[in-house]
Amino acid sequence: MLRLVIPESVTAIGDSAFRDCSSLKGLTIPESVTRIGDGAFANCRSLTSLAIPESVTRIGDGAFANCSSLTSLTIPESVTQIGEGAFRDCTSLTSLTIPESVTQIGEAAFRDCSSLTTLIIPESVTRIGHDAFANCSSLTGVTIPESVIYIGNSAFRDCTSLTSLTIPDSVTQIGNVAFADRTSLTSLTIPESVTQIGNFAFAGCILLTSLTSRESVQKIEKNIVDGCSSWTNSTHPSFAKPSKRCRK
Repeated sequence: MLRLVIPESVTAIGDSAFRDCSSLKGLTIPESVTRIGDGAFANCRSLTSLAIPESVTRIGDGAFANCSSLTSLTIPESVTQIGEGAFRDCTSLTSLTIPESVTQIGEAAFRDCSSLTTLIIPESVTRIGHDAFANCSSLTGVTIPESVIYIGNSAFRDCTSLTSLTIPDSVTQIGNVAFADRTSLTSLTIPESVTQIGNFAFAGCILLTSLTSRESVQKIEKNIVDGCSSWTNSTHPSFAKPSKRCRK
């Protein structure tokens, strides 16, 4: 199967409908479709292009997981929910546009998208799920909008090319290992809104030298900067003196 044209009569694509169609290279989804089911096109490793119509409101869990030849993606304004692992292991995906309609990015939604270089998270998103962008090793910069209040566990773990990061004043909680093992980050400012920082949140960021945080942070788990071998300074008394493991 080289190309698939879904007829206008179809309103929903069921779970695992075209899973493991490894020869599928092109896909046309009509405006009649409102839902793409869980695992609908998972493991379609030859799929290079994809146009999701404005009619679709939900992209299911693992819907396009391991579509390893997919290079670009535009999610339409009609989509409000991106399911867990929806585009996980899309290793050729270089660019991504998430529309203002999306309010939540599911767990591991874009995990292991190792070619993704740029990412714009819209103002509509309030939560970034666990592992959402973990192992996106080519990602160089992330702007998190003022709407986000929660950054999940391992959300940006192993984003080893990430050099710039802005955490907005809206965020109240940073999850466990949320930004761990990011070797290119050198400094970071945590806003006054943050009250809780999870375990190993910034562990293994070997170039991180300073962390600016207010005393508004009420709960800081242990080992948040473990393995930060360049560590020299912090403004928060709870981790101003890193453990021996973190010192030069």
